[in-house]
Amino acid sequence: MFANPFGRSGRRRALKALAVQPILAAVLALSGQSATAQQTIQIAYIDPLSGGGASIGEHGLKHFRYIADQLNAQGGALGRKFEVVPYDGKTNPQESIVQAQKAIDRGIRILTQGNGSSVAAALSDFVAKHNARNPGKEVIYLNYAAVDPSLTNEKCNWSHFRWDADSDTKMAALTNFIKDRQAVKRVYLINQDYSFGQSVRTQAVAMLQQKRPDIQIVGNELHPLLKINDFAPYIAKIRASGADSVITGNWGQDFALLLKAAADAGLKVDWYTYYAGGAGGPTAIKQTGLSDRVFAIVEGHANIAHPPAQAVETDFRPRTGQAVWYPRAFNQMYMLSEAIKAAGDVDAKKIAQRLEGMRITTHNGGIGYMRADNHQFIQDMYIASFGPLPAGAKFDEEGTGWGWKTLGRVEGKDTELPTTCKMSRPY
Repeated sequence: MFANPFGRSGRRRALKALAVQPILAAVLALSGQSATAQQTIQIAYIDPLSGGGASIGEHGLKHFRYIADQLNAQGGALGRKFEVVPYDGKTNPQESIVQAQKAIDRGIRILTQGNGSSVAAALSDFVAKHNARNPGKEVIYLNYAAVDPSLTNEKCNWSHFRWDADSDTKMAALTNFIKDRQAVKRVYLINQDYSFGQSVRTQAVAMLQQKRPDIQIVGNELHPLLKINDFAPYIAKIRASGADSVITGNWGQDFALLLKAAADAGLKVDWYTYYAGGAGGPTAIKQTGLSDRVFAIVEGHANIAHPPAQAVETDFRPRTGQAVWYPRAFNQMYMLSEAIKAAGDVDAKKIAQRLEGMRITTHNGGIGYMRADNHQFIQDMYIASFGPLPAGAKFDEEGTGWGWKTLGRVEGKDTELPTTCKMSRPY
């Protein structure tokens, strides 16, 4: 048996060294993460990458990574490249806050999210509280798709900016379109049971009553968010109601599966939607055979004849295997890049100050601007329909041979709504 050359005290020192090693490794890992965050301009992408919303979350992630590559090819900002770091929020407010804290612990100071207004409300509140408690380590939250109006009204705060039109703005445009369609007599409302879906149903009833009091609401349904696998029972209710039209804010699998059930049942009605173009939506529309009877309110689509957007579409599709469905993601990232350059810093407060009032040429060619009073981006909106490609259109969707065409356009300045936002700023 060999004697220990270190003796008893040597064994104690060796054991202490072993105990310290995991702690040292963790410190080095954290410092490495912070160094990476300083070398690149990191953006935490917090959206569903698993579960029922995964197809939408993955689609969004492809957008942001593509745009980051595009900006980096142009030199990035302040000599630094953009890096998009994904976090799976699972369309769950609590889980999204956990992921946001992980990103902040890593040294990331720019967060983005879009899918789920309940998640957005939780993140906005979390970021506001974090900023109040951590002066000098502020975070900015860039919202590219969550459209609950409260986020830029009573729940507004300086660190939240939104690039999608809120649900009230979209419903105003949809109901303006519907009011001139005299064939619409009986409308069924079906929406997801959370803040956004509840807002859609409330505003649809109020605005239709104001603009077309002759229209009868024959159904007003809420269903669980991203938990329904078979919408056949809901389609049966729509058929039994005698509706000629459906209004829905459904997105992701909740839209695709709703339309699939309609196709299976042979339901022939018009659909007025917010997110018909999301992943799986175009395929489901084609299956229904409803040529030019599915309408969407959007900030842009593939067949708007703006040459720079058409060039991006041509490049984006083979690179990602998908179409551009988030023009607002381009608007958001372009503005972020310009704000960082103008601020000369990646400090959240300085970026926020530069974003206020900023104007850009949008992805689809109009002029967009960030309202300073409530941090709502204002842009042109379009009513589009889905069907066989019109003459001169280049892009179909999901290999269906069908694509989007513009039926109407609302100028950005005409979409501004009054705000109740009372914002306190640290700058």
